[in-house]
Amino acid sequence: MILEGRARVFGDDVNTDYIISSRRKRDTIDEGRLREFLFEGIDPAFASSVRQGDILVAGQNFGCGSAMEIAVTVIQAAGIQGVVAQSFARSFYRNAMNNGLVAVECDTTPIVEGDRITVSVDENVRVTVPARGLDLPGTRVPALMRRILESGGLVPFLRDGGAFEP
Repeated sequence: MILEGRARVFGDDVNTDYIISSRRKRDTIDEGRLREFLFEGIDPAFASSVRQGDILVAGQNFGCGSAMEIAVTVIQAAGIQGVVAQSFARSFYRNAMNNGLVAVECDTTPIVEGDRITVSVDENVRVTVPARGLDLPGTRVPALMRRILESGGLVPFLRDGGAFEP
């Protein structure tokens, strides 16, 4: 699995309420409508600047806070294809994998806003910035989780006859 896109960079401790504010969910939980409010507390213009295929890049503890699945699905509804971070909150990471959003860990400090990056998720995880010659090793994604991602998430994986045995 290979993703290519523009890096959209955030810092450490981006919590789920920064991704989509709790006050916005009082009106609707429709990801298609909520995507216009993505990261509005950090950057009110962010949602309107997202391009299909962008990749979020963050520091440590991305997705901390409450275990809101909608934080993942709003990212997907905005057209963002994956998240690369130094580390993830456990609940966000599981929600990402279960919903088919690629989430990989690596040292993101050399990546800057707007870099064109390639994320390779196979036996080895690599994040590269070809224009700057960066090649960053990532944390291995277990085979079962790669199969779930390739299926588009846990429900499609199981619906297509996936099994938890290798």
